[in-house]
Amino acid sequence: MDAFTLVVVSALASVVMAASMALLYRAAPHQTCLRDWAITGVCFTCNSVLAAFAFRFHLASFPVPGIANALYVAGHFGVLAGLRRHLGLAPGWPLLAVVVPLVLGLHALPALQGSVAHRLLVFTPLIVAINVSVGLSLRGRIRRDEWPTYLPLVAMECIFMLQQSMRTVYLVASENHTLTFMGSQFLQTSGSLFLLLFMSVVPMSCALIVAHRQAQDLRRASLTDALTGWLNRRALQDTADAAFDRCRRDLSGLFFITFDIDHFKSINDRHGHGVGDAAIRHVTDCAGDVLRGHDTLFRIGGEEFAVLLAGQRLHDVRVIAERLRERIAVTPLRTEGLVVPMTVSVGVAAYGHQDRDWEAVLRRADEALYRAKTHGRNRVDVCNREIAASIGT
Repeated sequence: MDAFTLVVVSALASVVMAASMALLYRAAPHQTCLRDWAITGVCFTCNSVLAAFAFRFHLASFPVPGIANALYVAGHFGVLAGLRRHLGLAPGWPLLAVVVPLVLGLHALPALQGSVAHRLLVFTPLIVAINVSVGLSLRGRIRRDEWPTYLPLVAMECIFMLQQSMRTVYLVASENHTLTFMGSQFLQTSGSLFLLLFMSVVPMSCALIVAHRQAQDLRRASLTDALTGWLNRRALQDTADAAFDRCRRDLSGLFFITFDIDHFKSINDRHGHGVGDAAIRHVTDCAGDVLRGHDTLFRIGGEEFAVLLAGQRLHDVRVIAERLRERIAVTPLRTEGLVVPMTVSVGVAAYGHQDRDWEAVLRRADEALYRAKTHGRNRVDVCNREIAASIGT
């Protein structure tokens, strides 16, 4: 395959990337990284089209290679910008607004105007730095089990970086290299081949990253209560199963705190369901402040909630439950011009050695909650079986 054909094929691959990322962005506009990757495809497309024109019409004057290299740098930067946005970081496009004029300005230097090799030696380190930044952006920001999702992109960036670095080393070590703009020499041809490979793999890698994020969002939505942001009963099953197995294996403590809103029906009847929803959010916000650091918080019914605590002592759990009750009691709901005093009743239960499943612990916590309600509400009741005391205080 000659150099011109490689450039044309690369242009087509770039068009495919730009179009596919743009279509995905239209389907999922909240995934704004897709917009950055669509811009990346546009930059590489313009670079390849310009290179094709330069090859066909022998355009080697100063503006052409300068614009082509600026687009090339912008394309690689776009991959990094999209990844950073995906990770919740600033994409850094303003930095590119500084780099592009610098690239164009350097092409005005006589040493770079007259030598393709000099241009490669100057701009390859910049491309390599962008490639390295892709991997560094992920460091410490994704979990170990997420690495397979990002590995194709990182691997492609590493391969491309290695090719760029080897080409630069060859230029430095070799004294006999006569390169021309858009020539068919091995260095240019290899660069075009790797760019084609890059443009083939990167779009699929970006689509994989977005698909993984969407799958995570869907799973999170299926396990999370939409009103409060707490986990739902479906999530309770998996979380409690794992905690119960660990508790039995390590002989450590496992506790449930359950609570619900006192006189919640009267709040709904008197003020409407909008205030009722605000009351539920208010209670979970207050409870969340007390339970900060415990991510096993569940909404298991309309106005009933549960907290799973592992590795604690009974005394500490009772203190947490009392603080939760007190925090809500002294913090009335303020909404729609109303001030609505609120209280909760709380039940506490602990794992006992004869328990065969965590549901038994949750049932005892519910029993304690019921007793708290029947004995006046706005109070904490601990399951009074010897099972709880056997865990230790």
